Amino acid sequence: MRVFVIAGEASGDKLGSALMAGLKQLRPEVTFDGVGGPLMQAEGLVSRFPMDELSVMGLAEILPRYRALKARIRQMVEAILETRPDILITIDSPDFCLRVARLVKAASDVRTVHYVAPTVWAWRPGRAKKMARHIDHVLALFPFEPPYMHAAGMDCDFVGHPVVAEPVASEVEASAFGEATIVLVLPGSRKSEVSRLADRFGEAVMRIAAAVPDARFVIPTTGGVHALVQERVAQWSVPVTVLDPGSPDKAAWFKRADVALAASGTVSLELAANETPMVIAYDMAWLSRIIISSMLRVDTVTLVNLVSDTRVVPEFIGKDCAAEPITEAVLQVLKAPEAQRDAMALTMERLGLGGTPPGLRAAQAVLDGFEQATVQNDKPKGE
Repeated sequence: MRVFVIAGEASGDKLGSALMAGLKQLRPEVTFDGVGGPLMQAEGLVSRFPMDELSVMGLAEILPRYRALKARIRQMVEAILETRPDILITIDSPDFCLRVARLVKAASDVRTVHYVAPTVWAWRPGRAKKMARHIDHVLALFPFEPPYMHAAGMDCDFVGHPVVAEPVASEVEASAFGEATIVLVLPGSRKSEVSRLADRFGEAVMRIAAAVPDARFVIPTTGGVHALVQERVAQWSVPVTVLDPGSPDKAAWFKRADVALAASGTVSLELAANETPMVIAYDMAWLSRIIISSMLRVDTVTLVNLVSDTRVVPEFIGKDCAAEPITEAVLQVLKAPEAQRDAMALTMERLGLGGTPPGLRAAQAVLDGFEQATVQNDKPKGE
């Protein structure tokens, strides 16, 4: 079996490597071609060009590289049409990957699989129908997503979320940080998020410190925002421990924390995996806030709330993202975390914790879909 696989960013590289490992386990003779990062390359992929070329976000970043990205799209399409793989698997990065899939499908009958369903349950539902014109099969991270894909005309399997396969620190490792009340502060993984949220998070931290004298505040960071976080935190009136990117203590801090104040995003699932109660806050540029608010189809953006079908995680989004109500919510969660713990446990169960690893589950779904399509295509017309 020959599989052409494309990932365009670090999260896709992680998903792709686990999927490749699963395919190798189930079909040892499988071969890979395409584009991926170091994790996928460790599984045997010789990337046709550096994955980093595709890791761009936002209009301002894409425009200067538009012609180069279009050339890479053409290169991928030509390579796929020339090699005629059994399956094309595109992983997230829809602006690049789905353009490749569309052109491939227009010129061939190569089976197309896209890993990570578009968030049509949250906004822009029309994306699914457009995607169905050139995607045969979708691998979904959340259990509520397949019906949306089926309704648009695509096969779709829930394969589990990668967070369930991430290692979690032990209680012994977490206990090394003493008896203080630990508050994780997570103002985002992008510079724009940190810049917009730092002052409000800082004011909330000051208020929490006044109400909880033994509180200790810890901020894990990534390489892209570490310097900015240090710069902004230096202006706060409360001492804060800023972890270096890749800190070996990060997992233990996540496990040890009594509560987290976090920007909206997948970090809520990482906190849930560590049984850490949370308060979610987020804001964006005013025009984006108005546009996105008018398009949202859900009453919560917190993934723990959505997956558990509860609303126990407090969230303060847009105009509600203010220090005073955020502080009150953090203090309330510290006093009564039980409802969140139940919702977090249910979330992890529904995302596949304790079951078949997501990479292997995804691989089995890919193979099952391919075999079913092969049988269907081999049937005489009219049957």
